[in-house]
Amino acid sequence: MPKANITFDDIGKTVSVPAGTRVIEVSERIGAGILYGCREGDCGTCMMQVLEGRDNLTEPSVLEEKVLRENMANGHDRLACQAQIIGDCRIRPA
Repeated sequence: MPKANITFDDIGKTVSVPAGTRVIEVSERIGAGILYGCREGDCGTCMMQVLEGRDNLTEPSVLEEKVLRENMANGHDRLACQAQIIGDCRIRPA
């Protein structure tokens, strides 16, 4: 299975994960600072800023785009509960 590296700037840690893993799963496992409430993509608490590798995350769903708009996110923000890692990226909590 292909692997990808994700770097969490808030804790200065990079981990290698299987492609297709959701960011929130990795964050929770290693103790990074991304907070979350629902894991369903409709509350917006797990917003993160993608510092590098935005194209290495899955495309946002219609629901995620709606929640990002409602939370006045910028073009570098994503929901960690929805974004799946498909290549190397670097993130931090928004």
